[in-house]
Amino acid sequence: MSGSSDLDALLEAAREAIARADATQALLEVRASFLGRKGSVSELLRGIGSLPAEERGRVGQAANEAKRTIEGWVAERKEALERSATDDALAAHHLDVTLPGTGSPSGSLHPITQVTREMVSFFASMGFSLEEGPEVETDWNNFEALNIPPDHPSRDEQDTFYLEGGHVLRTHTSNVQIRAMTGRTPPFRFIATGRVYRHDLSPRHSPMFHQIEGFLVDERVTFGDLKGVLLAFGRHLFGDDVSLRFRANHFPFTEPSAELDYSCTLCAGKGCKVCSDSGWVEWGGCGMIHPKVLERCDIDSERYQGFAFGMGIDRTAMRRFNIPHLRHLFEGDLRVLGQL
Repeated sequence: MSGSSDLDALLEAAREAIARADATQALLEVRASFLGRKGSVSELLRGIGSLPAEERGRVGQAANEAKRTIEGWVAERKEALERSATDDALAAHHLDVTLPGTGSPSGSLHPITQVTREMVSFFASMGFSLEEGPEVETDWNNFEALNIPPDHPSRDEQDTFYLEGGHVLRTHTSNVQIRAMTGRTPPFRFIATGRVYRHDLSPRHSPMFHQIEGFLVDERVTFGDLKGVLLAFGRHLFGDDVSLRFRANHFPFTEPSAELDYSCTLCAGKGCKVCSDSGWVEWGGCGMIHPKVLERCDIDSERYQGFAFGMGIDRTAMRRFNIPHLRHLFEGDLRVLGQL
């Protein structure tokens, strides 16, 4: 230690090194080079013992003062670096509070729900009341009361889900027809919607799907009334550009019976997988309620007549939204549903 000039030079070197430090880690390294165990100030303090006795106190006091000065410069520089880092972070994530807010993503009704509500609304405008029924049903309400004999193919296990206690998962919403007609005196008209279950899987079918059932009972009801209702219903849902046709068929619970088809819009009648290359898509069944069904609901079949119809809501949704495969309605893919 040669004197105060050396200490002044050490302080100046420390001040310049601290000012050049541009990060906290660099500042810590500068501090260690001056105040660390092997730093310049520490070496100065260790050399005091070799000085004459009359100089030790003065030099030791000056060295300690230099140490405090350097510690102060380090603290100030550290605070400045931290403040600068905070300012940089705020600038990088700047938020203009004067901008208008962005709305949250909004959802929408599922296509099946949309179509179901539209169907119910149409029939409500024609005076039909909405009825509900259970999905787990007795054999009587699902088969027997609907004039479906024990040997009918629809009762096979390959077509129907059987449960314990003689119950089944309903294969159609016609069980609601039996429940609604029993104990009531005509005239009345009802519709029912809901899930039904069958052992079936194809581009147009699923083990679980949705149906709408409609029936009307009164005096002097004819097949012409049925056709008028369904043609108006078809025009309401599909518009005038889609054709409808009735084909003779047989159902145990209606007589006479018919199948109702609509022209396939996916292929414009040229044929595709959805319409089985026929140009037509089966929509549902219909007909005049069989007298035996009325009688099993304690309704005088000599006085009253009625018609009934049932159709798949899922197929209707496929037509409305031009969906090529039924699975798109049930997979829950938001990329698909968002386009609908």
